Amino acid sequence: MKLPCYIFASSKSWHIKKNYDEFSQKVNTTWFWVSSPDQLNETLKVIKPSYIFFLHWNWFVPSNIYSNFECVCFHMTDVPYGRGGSPLQNLIIEGKKETQLTALRMVEEMDAGPIYTKKKLSLEGRAEEIYIRAGDTSVEIIDWIIVNKPKPIPQVGEVTIFKRRKPDQSLLPNLGSLESIYDHIRMLDAPSYPFAFIEYGEFRIELNDAKIEGDKINAHVTIRKHPKNTRSSE
Repeated sequence: MKLPCYIFASSKSWHIKKNYDEFSQKVNTTWFWVSSPDQLNETLKVIKPSYIFFLHWNWFVPSNIYSNFECVCFHMTDVPYGRGGSPLQNLIIEGKKETQLTALRMVEEMDAGPIYTKKKLSLEGRAEEIYIRAGDTSVEIIDWIIVNKPKPIPQVGEVTIFKRRKPDQSLLPNLGSLESIYDHIRMLDAPSYPFAFIEYGEFRIELNDAKIEGDKINAHVTIRKHPKNTRSSE
């Protein structure tokens, strides 16, 4: 008897050890890890997965994939509220302390597909910690979907759209409370994301690993030459 197979798709390395390795050890299933569109296309040439689970994917998925395979993506908002880009950062800016991690079927319109389920997700801590927590919650949902094979339900309610943040928006604000500055630093504190930064002459001062201690913030500081001043030598 042929075992059911599944694809675990993520562009983030933190998912492979903690999440994918857990699933790859499950009996009576076959799992494939992909981390790029090329890997995804090559894998689909040789297998027909029951589900493709997209945990953190940086690319648009073409219609020939989501039309022919059941593609499940995860979005860190209570959709239809908060469709669109940079959900974690936009939620923290809005002062949210927790959110819903939504599993939805992938369709042409971004984050507009029908919903399999939602689970609560805390927004406390550094961005990397939240993403890892979201990965753990995604694993719980994936397990549930495989066992129960639910039919997704169309979204209802008012649609709100988040705009994807640009790298220059990581510049540290020069006004606000200590809490808002702390939130700005922590919401950008994850590998491959542009850390919060201050521009000082020819230098860029990057901030991460922030903690509020009484009436001050302590953070790790990295000083680099400003990108504009190093471009000619790259």
